[in-house]
Amino acid sequence: MSELTLTLIKLGFLAVLWLFVLSAVSVIRSDVFGTKAPTATARPQAREKPKSKSKDKPAAKTRKPTRGVPTKLQVVSGPNSGQSVPLSDQPILLGRGTDAAIRLDDDYVSTRHARFATNGEQWFVEDVGSTNGTYLGSQRITSPVPVGIGIQVRLGKTVVELRK
Repeated sequence: MSELTLTLIKLGFLAVLWLFVLSAVSVIRSDVFGTKAPTATARPQAREKPKSKSKDKPAAKTRKPTRGVPTKLQVVSGPNSGQSVPLSDQPILLGRGTDAAIRLDDDYVSTRHARFATNGEQWFVEDVGSTNGTYLGSQRITSPVPVGIGIQVRLGKTVVELRK
């Protein structure tokens, strides 16, 4: 084997090694510091979808508040069991990050895992790009889904639900 071929193989191996190191550092950085928050223009689009559903069935939406209006989001099971946060008009972020309203000490939960938001009439849960997903029962959610009182939402090993 010539000296030139051997040098090219060494340089190629070195380049592949550096690509691996840089990708590992990128993953660690996003896990420690989190990802960038979505822009203000992305949030209204996510909320428009649930609002259009509420216009399709106005009679069903008027009956739901008579059964009770949720006042808090509570961790039912998992490492943070018993922890809760009062509900307001602002979205509630769940995850391991410092910007989360409920910080979960669950290895299977992402830094920014899920968000609970309201359109004024109904509460919705949406997965915000988590690695392991957000589940309603055994169904993985990919878009904002309406959630009522007592419906369990699973994030990793943690289960949360809306309560009175």
